[in-house]
Amino acid sequence: MSTIFGPLTGAGGAVTLVRVSGPEALRIAAALCKLPAPRRASVRRLAHEGRVLDEALVVVFPAPESFTGEDVVEVSLHGGRAVLAAVSAALVALGARPAEGGEFSRRAYANGKFSLLDAEAMADLIAAQTEAQRAQALEGALPGACAAWRERLRLLMAQQEALIDFPDEDLPPAVEAALVAGILLLRDEMEAALTAAPAAERLREGLEFVILGAPNAGKSTLLNALAGEEVAIVAATPGTTRDAVGVRVDLGGVPVHLTDTAGLRETTDEVEAEGVKRARARAARADFLILVAAPGEAFPKAPEGVPHLRVRTKADLGGEGVSARTGAGMDELRAALAAQARALTTTRGAPPLARPRQVACIRDTVAALDAALALHEPELRGEELRAAAGALARLVGAMGVEEVLDAVFAGFCIGK
Repeated sequence: MSTIFGPLTGAGGAVTLVRVSGPEALRIAAALCKLPAPRRASVRRLAHEGRVLDEALVVVFPAPESFTGEDVVEVSLHGGRAVLAAVSAALVALGARPAEGGEFSRRAYANGKFSLLDAEAMADLIAAQTEAQRAQALEGALPGACAAWRERLRLLMAQQEALIDFPDEDLPPAVEAALVAGILLLRDEMEAALTAAPAAERLREGLEFVILGAPNAGKSTLLNALAGEEVAIVAATPGTTRDAVGVRVDLGGVPVHLTDTAGLRETTDEVEAEGVKRARARAARADFLILVAAPGEAFPKAPEGVPHLRVRTKADLGGEGVSARTGAGMDELRAALAAQARALTTTRGAPPLARPRQVACIRDTVAALDAALALHEPELRGEELRAAAGALARLVGAMGVEEVLDAVFAGFCIGK
């Protein structure tokens, strides 16, 4: 196993934290400075081949009590690029190599420091841009639920094996009934998680709210007001917006891509007609629609199955509704949209399956449990329960293959 190093912080800051991990980490670091006692931060002068590299804060974490489970040395350098380049060159000369993306976390996983679910949660936490995303990544509901499911499945398999091993012991019918009831309850809990999965994934990826309406209905002005910046061009000429214009906003802690579209009308203008076509297509695949209409005008029709809210604009011209120009009713509109965003991303108590890999593992587990429930022969049912256990083990990486590990850790930065 090679010894690796990499910066844990972005370039250009006042301090750059560099981690060195692997079997030669202590030897390599000791060649640069006198190492302090474990877990005691000390200032040391780093030098290599008679040249001073930096004055740095050095902390030693002996294996296995470290992030990776290996010997680790973390060095807080001054943040200049030249300092990082000089220390990196010295580390390479002493036998270390630059870490690949996600390699620290992958070694931590291999050394039993956390599961694949923990790794995915860490990646989601790093990428979190809103409070709701942060909370979903940190709540830890899925690892806990998975551990409970695995233990219950283990007990169900043990009960099934008892029925297989002691067929002539005249076990009471209640044993069989309890086994089937336990399988059914476990299956239903996992099915509930699958049902809630789209909401968890929408929160992780972000929602798309599309503003739909006729030309000059106030769509672009409304987009700018909700975004708090001039995103779309606003003009009195109908048909100014020809293509989708969007901005990412935070609504109630939920990331939302807010999209303005071309005004809906019949037109002979080829470019505008294409914009209208794209607007309708965008609306059909949106998570939520904001249907807008100026005073006295009809609201557009929402595509079937797409939730929506009707907003009467230009209240400053008279009548009820909102005015993006004066701000009238905008606070109430933002609150209503935030409520919709939260409703679309709530998992209603089910553990959040936020990634396709997680959904696939639980779906395979449910399929195996369904197959077990459909069988009456103990041996065949036991085989399906083992298949369910295998699918569930893949969720935490207990039976992971290299391709799965590559997919999980590929999105990590070098410092992780």
